[in-house]
Amino acid sequence: MLSAGLIVLVVLLVVLLPTLFKSFGVNQEYERAVLFRLGRLGEAKGPGWYWLLPWVDRVQRVDLRTVTVALDTQETVTRDGVPVKVNAVLWYRAHDATRVVTTVENWQRAVVQAAETAMRDAIGQSDLDQMLKERVLINARLQEMLARACAHWGVIVDSIEMKDLDIPESMQRAIAREAEAVREKRARIIKAEGEREAAQTLADAAATIGATPGALEMRRLQTLTEIGVEHNSTIIAMMPVELIEAAKKIADR
Repeated sequence: MLSAGLIVLVVLLVVLLPTLFKSFGVNQEYERAVLFRLGRLGEAKGPGWYWLLPWVDRVQRVDLRTVTVALDTQETVTRDGVPVKVNAVLWYRAHDATRVVTTVENWQRAVVQAAETAMRDAIGQSDLDQMLKERVLINARLQEMLARACAHWGVIVDSIEMKDLDIPESMQRAIAREAEAVREKRARIIKAEGEREAAQTLADAAATIGATPGALEMRRLQTLTEIGVEHNSTIIAMMPVELIEAAKKIADR
């Protein structure tokens, strides 16, 4: 039979060992432990090891690393009445471990729900053209809305980015037609500007030739020479009387 002293020793070991293990805790560098003493909030512990009062203190750990979440696709309507489907990626992290534990029951789920709600609100305040052309501004507005919602939970929203934008097929065809019309308009404007510049150049050339005696006739002769070279033909041209008389005067001298 065991002696009374051995029995007492075994009982003490059974009681003291669990108590010893409960008397301290260890946090990683990215962890904080929120202390509750008999249900009352204490200070956050960590990183590293810390002492606890066994059977009196209770801690709840919070991970401070950035969490990445792919939000579910949201179906909503833009400000100009176009139904769209949008998904996004969210980056957030716990900043104040005490507030994260004491102000919201499931802080990660709460942040995701707030992000999905803010995304629907941001889309409802934007036109389709803005969503297609000003994605950066909408992301900034969305992050601002979400940051205000999560600030009192002790959570920081690092970034939220919309990824894919799905619009109805009929609207895609309308956008394609609009883009084609814009390109055609630009092409016509460029062509008209080219014709205007060409007409202005021709008008300037005509004014210069008209102001110089004999220049028009020299241009005509040059044109006839170019035609003869290109088509390999014989050209009979009438010489102006003024040019013939000028040639005679030169010969008589």
